[in-house]
Order: sequence, then C-alpha cells, then structure tokens
Amino acid sequence: MKAEEFVVERVTQIWARRGNKTVRKYRCTSGSRKGRIVAKPSTCTAPKNFSKAQTLKKTKARRSGLIKKFSQRTKKYNPASKRLRTLNRTRKRSTSRRKKI
Repeated sequence: MKAEEFVVERVTQIWARRGNKTVRKYRCTSGSRKGRIVAKPSTCTAPKNFSKAQTLKKTKARRSGLIKKFSQRTKKYNPASKRLRTLNRTRKRSTSRRKKI
C-alpha cells in the first residue's frame, strides 16, 4: 500500500466561475492549500511547486490593490458572479419540516 492511499482529501463542493459559465469546484478544508478553490480534490494534498508559490506571493504583494478593484467590479456587475452569490449561500434548515414522532 502507498501513503497516498491513506490520505483523504477534505473538501467542500462549491460553485465557481470559468469565464461566464458556472462550474463545480472544490474548497480545500485541509492540506497545504487550505482555503483555496481548486478544480480537483486531489490538488489539495499535491506537493507544492515552490517557484510558482513564490511568483504568486510576489504578484499578490505587488498587485493586491489592482486585483481588489477588478474583483469588486466583477462581483458587482457580472451576471455569473451574481448567480454564484446565491448558489453558494448556505441554506437554513427549518425545524417545521421535520417529522414529529
């Protein structure tokens, strides 16, 4: 048996945007990519590419204000982003629907 067989990917399914389309993606709840949205659950426990991680860190440090402005505009005006807001909202379960014994 391999060590990879024992690793369980802890993820939650969410809806995300790919262009103007709505697709299923996963949010990592454990592993080195905890909190990140990925396309496949196996990505959460995959080894990190150090050089790519450093590049992303530099880019976010340099362009954080610009990224923030673009994402705010997208979330406000893009119809696909507006749809996602309602799709990913957690539903409250009402107690009145439960059958009483």
